[in-house]
Amino acid sequence: MDKKYKDTLNLPHTDFPMRADLPRREPEILKRWRSIDLYRQVRARRTGRPRFILHDGPPYANGDIHLGHAVNKILKDVIVKSRLLDGLDVPYVPGWDCHGLPIELEVEKQFGKPETAEQARRFRQACRDYAGRQVERQRADFIRLGVLGDWERPYLSMDYRMEADTLRTLGLIIKNGYFYCGARPVHWCLDCESALAQAEVEYQDKTSTAIDVLFRAVDGTALGRCFGVESAADAAVAIWTTTPWTLPANRAVAVNPRLRYALVETEYGGVVVAEGLLESWLERCLPGRPQRRLGACAGERLAQIMLNHPFYDRTVPIVTADYATLETGSGAVHVAPAHGDDDYRSGLEHGLEIDSLVDARGIFVDTARHVAGLTTAQADEAVIAVLKQRRALLAQAPYRHRYPHCWRHKTPLIFRAAPQWFIRLGSERDRAEGGVSLRDRALAACHDGIRWIPAWGRERMSMMLRTNPDWCLSRQRNWGVPIAVFVHKDTGELHPQTDTLIEEAAKRIEREGIQAWFDLDASSLLGDQAELYTKVRDVLDVWFDSGATWNTVLGRREELHTPADLYLEGSDQHRGWFQSSLLVSLAAREQIPYRGVLTHGFTVDAQGRKMSKSRGNVIAPQEVIRSLGADVIRLWVAATDFASEMTVSDEILKRTADAYRRMRNTGRFLLGNLNDFDPARDTLAAGRLLTLDRWALDRAARTQEEIRRSYEGKTFHRVYQQIYKFCTADMSGFYLDIIKDRLYTARPASRARRSAQTAMFHIAHALARWLAPIASFTAEEFYRAVPGEREDSVFFCTWYEDLSRIGSRSKISAADWDVVIAVRQQVAKRLENLRAEGSIGSSLDAEVIVFCEDDRYRALAKLEDELRFVLITSHAELRTRRPRTAVRAEPGLWLDVRPSGHPKCLRCWHHREDVGTVAGFGGICGRCVENVGGKGEERRHA
Repeated sequence: MDKKYKDTLNLPHTDFPMRADLPRREPEILKRWRSIDLYRQVRARRTGRPRFILHDGPPYANGDIHLGHAVNKILKDVIVKSRLLDGLDVPYVPGWDCHGLPIELEVEKQFGKPETAEQARRFRQACRDYAGRQVERQRADFIRLGVLGDWERPYLSMDYRMEADTLRTLGLIIKNGYFYCGARPVHWCLDCESALAQAEVEYQDKTSTAIDVLFRAVDGTALGRCFGVESAADAAVAIWTTTPWTLPANRAVAVNPRLRYALVETEYGGVVVAEGLLESWLERCLPGRPQRRLGACAGERLAQIMLNHPFYDRTVPIVTADYATLETGSGAVHVAPAHGDDDYRSGLEHGLEIDSLVDARGIFVDTARHVAGLTTAQADEAVIAVLKQRRALLAQAPYRHRYPHCWRHKTPLIFRAAPQWFIRLGSERDRAEGGVSLRDRALAACHDGIRWIPAWGRERMSMMLRTNPDWCLSRQRNWGVPIAVFVHKDTGELHPQTDTLIEEAAKRIEREGIQAWFDLDASSLLGDQAELYTKVRDVLDVWFDSGATWNTVLGRREELHTPADLYLEGSDQHRGWFQSSLLVSLAAREQIPYRGVLTHGFTVDAQGRKMSKSRGNVIAPQEVIRSLGADVIRLWVAATDFASEMTVSDEILKRTADAYRRMRNTGRFLLGNLNDFDPARDTLAAGRLLTLDRWALDRAARTQEEIRRSYEGKTFHRVYQQIYKFCTADMSGFYLDIIKDRLYTARPASRARRSAQTAMFHIAHALARWLAPIASFTAEEFYRAVPGEREDSVFFCTWYEDLSRIGSRSKISAADWDVVIAVRQQVAKRLENLRAEGSIGSSLDAEVIVFCEDDRYRALAKLEDELRFVLITSHAELRTRRPRTAVRAEPGLWLDVRPSGHPKCLRCWHHREDVGTVAGFGGICGRCVENVGGKGEERRHA
C-alpha cells in the first residue's frame, strides 16, 4: 500500500499484548492487589449491603495442594466473585484443619511416638509447628490461583480460641444428651492404632479366606423338632464367614426369622441351611456327596436353640436378625458383638457378651486361647487349624470382595470394640418410644430448608445418614482437641458438673492451647473429688473440629453469620464435612449449619481414571501455573461441568489455553480500536448509533442476562460457553469482522467510527465483568486497559448497566439481524469455495447477488447499499428473480457469487468501478476519497 494512504488509516494500537505471558504477568497483578489491599477495599465498598456467606471447608494442613484443591478453591472463588457482581457483601474467610492423625504420622517420622508426658508435650508443639509451615505453603498456592479472601486472618483449627470453642461445642452436645461412652465396635486401623471416622474409610477389593463352619446343637433333639424330626442327635447349624479371626469372639448365631431353613442329613450329621442357598452350599461344601432333606421350618422357630461354640467350651444361642440374607453363604451368620455393627446391635438386643480380645495393634490378648499373641491376620490360619481338629470346618476358599480400608495407609481395617465416646444418632427404638432421634432430625433437615446442587446430593446425604452407625468421636492420639471430661472410676458416669468443668477447661485452653488440658492437675478443678474421677485423655475426631466451624468460625467472626448460605466441597463430603457439620449443629443447637450445599466431582484423567502418582497421571497445579498460568486452570474449571467427574489432561489444558487466546484476542481487538476514544468526549447516545452497533449492544445485553442466570444457577460451564460464543461467534465471527472497514477507513471522529467505538467501549466493560469470576487476572488486566475513568479494580464493579436493547421502533429488529446472519453464513460458504478454487483471495475480491423472497428479502432490503459491508464483499445486490447462474444455498435462498471485475482500491481493498476516477487520488475509490479529502462518508447501518 502506498505510504500516504496507509497513514490515513485508523490502525489499532494497544498496550494489551496478544501474548498473555500469564506466568510472568499474573504475579505482577497479585503484587498490585496486595498493594491496594484488594480484599479489604472490596469489603469496604460493600458495607451495608446484604451478605452472602460461603463457608470454606478447611483443607488439611498437610502437603502441597493438588489439582483437587485447586478445583475446590477456584469454584468457591467463582461464586464469591459472581455474588460481588450482584452487589452483595461477600466475606470469604479461608481456613485449615490443623489437628489429626496425618500430621501426627508425619511428625512421628522425625520424633517417633511419644512415650512420656514431656515427650508428648514436645510432640504436640512439633505438630503445631509442622501444621503452621504447611498452612503457609498452601496459602501461597491458593493466593497464586487468584483466590480472593481474608488471607491475613484465616481460621486455623489449632488457634487457641478455636480449640476452646470446639470444646465448648462438645459441651453443648453433652448437655443435650447425645454424648455417651460405650464399647461399640468401630473401624480400627492397625497402622494408625486408632478408631476411624466413616469419612476416613474407603472400600477396595480384598481377597479373604471364606470358611463354612458347623455350630453343633447342644440338644439335637430340640433342634430336630423344629423341623418335625424326632432324632437329630448330631444336628448343627452351618455358618459362613470371611473373617475366621472373629470366631473367638462369637456369642451367637443369627438366622432371618422370615426365611425358610432346611435340615439336611449329611456325613456330618443333620445340618441347617437356608433353603434359598441350599444348592450352592451343597456344591461348595459337599460336592457329589450323599445328602437327604429331612424337613424345613421358618427361621423364627429356631430362636433360642442353644449351640456349642466350635472350639471354646461355651454355648451360644440362635437369635433372629434381618441382616441374615440369601446374598451368599448359608443364611446363618455368626455373631461377634465386638467385631461388627450388626453384630453389636444383635448383642444389645439379645444381651450378648462383648469379647474385646484384640488390642490396638491387632494382637490377641493372652486370655484368647488358640490365638493369644497372634495378629488378626495370623489368627485366620490358627482358627482354621483348630476347626479342622474339631471336624467343624466344612470348606475354605479365597473370596474376593469389597472391604473397608484406611484412606491414609490403604490397608484393611478391622471392626474392634473398645471403650469409645460417641454421638448417639438414634434408632427405631427412639421412634417406638415417641422420641425424635438425631438421625431423624438430620434426615428431616435434608429435605426441608436445604438446597442441594446437584439435586441428587439430598438422597446421597440421606442414604449416608440412614446407614451410618453412631459417630465415634474419640481418638487415642496426641494431636487434637481433648475430650476434656472427668469420668467416675466406679460408675463410668460423667461428673455431674461437666458443663461447668468444660467451660473451665476451655478457658485454660483459650489461654494456653490444648496442652493446658494434658498438664491439668485434676485436683485444681475437682478438689478432694479428684481421686474418684479419671481425666479422659482421648482427643476428638478431627471431623468434629471442622464440623463445629459453624460455631467456632461463623458464630465468632462478626462479618459472618450462621447458617451459612452455602457449603461447597467434593462429593466425598456427604459422609465427611457436610455430615459432621449437620450432626454437630443439630446436636448442639438444633439448627442447620447451611442453607445450600454444592458438590463437585473429582478430577480424573482422559481415560476416566483417578489421578495417582503410581499411574503417573497426576497434573500438579503448580506446574500448570508455571507453564500456562493460573487463568488457564481457572478457565478449565469453569468450562468443566463440576456435577460429575472432571476430566483433565495436558491436551485438555492445551485446548483450554487455545480457547483463552481466542477470548483474549477479542478483548485485544476492542482495546486496540479504542486507542483514540475518550468516553467523556466521544460516546454517542444510543439513538445515534448505527443499527449494527445497536445490535451488538443488544446481543451483549442478552448475553449478560444469560450469564447472570448461569452464575446464579452455578452452571459455570454455561458461563464459559456463553462468553466463548459471544467472543468468537457474535463478535470476532460477525460484528468485529464487519466493522473493521469503518473503524480503519472512516474519518477518525466520524459518527460511523464513534458509533462502533461506543458499542465496543460498552462491550469491553461488560466483558471484563463477565470474565472476572473465572479469568480473574485477565479480567483485571483487560479492565484497567479500557479508556476513561473507572474503578480501581474490576472487583469493585457490579453488572454493567449501559447495554442498550434494540427498541420496538428500530428499523432493523433483532429478528431481522438473525436473518442477516443466517444469509451471511451461506454467502461465506460460497466465498470459501471460490477461495479454494483460487478464483479469489479475500472475500473483498468477490461480489454477490442474493435472490430471495418474503421475510428474508424484507430483512435484507433494510440494509440497502450497506448489505455489501455486512457480507464483506465489494458489491452486493438483492433480487427476487433468480437467473440460471445462481446456486441454491438453502430452501428459498439462491446465491450468485463471482469474482469482481473492478479494480481494487489501494486503501480499503474494495473492488469498485470508481477507483482512480478522482484527480489527485489515484488508486483509491470514491468512498476513500471522501474519507481522506472530504467530509467523510455517511453510514446508516453497517
